[in-house]
Amino acid sequence: MRKWIAAATLAGVVAGVATADAQTYPSRPVTIIAPFPAGGPLDSIARVIAEPMREALGQPVVIENVAGAGGNLGTGRVARAEPDGYTIGIGQWSTHVVNPVTYTLPYNVQTDFEPIALLTITPQLIIARKDFPANNVKDLTRIIHPIDSPVAQTCVLA
Repeated sequence: MRKWIAAATLAGVVAGVATADAQTYPSRPVTIIAPFPAGGPLDSIARVIAEPMREALGQPVVIENVAGAGGNLGTGRVARAEPDGYTIGIGQWSTHVVNPVTYTLPYNVQTDFEPIALLTITPQLIIARKDFPANNVKDLTRIIHPIDSPVAQTCVLA
């Protein structure tokens, strides 16, 4: 699976590179921008694909974590990068769907980026301790949202 991911990513990167001279791509390191802190899901995925990419390209693949503003800072760095294939980004639902409809951004996700590969499909889970009294969402709703009490909602972003 790792080789398939790396091959798909590499094929997209190489196909998207337009060079003005006969220089062989890549002639220097390739940077993957992960728009969240190191150790998170996007960083982990970037690190999984970086080594097979390095082997296939014959150049170092550097992971650069550019966290902040819910992924907007790193995504913006990719949008401002030269379109030469040496800087690519890794994104997710929040960086390419939620943020553009929530915030006014200095880039346009529909025109400034080209999808290269779908890397993962990540289901989200609701989990609790084994002795928690809810066994399903209906039970959980009754516990956290009694008829006379509002429910609090949170979202974690870097």
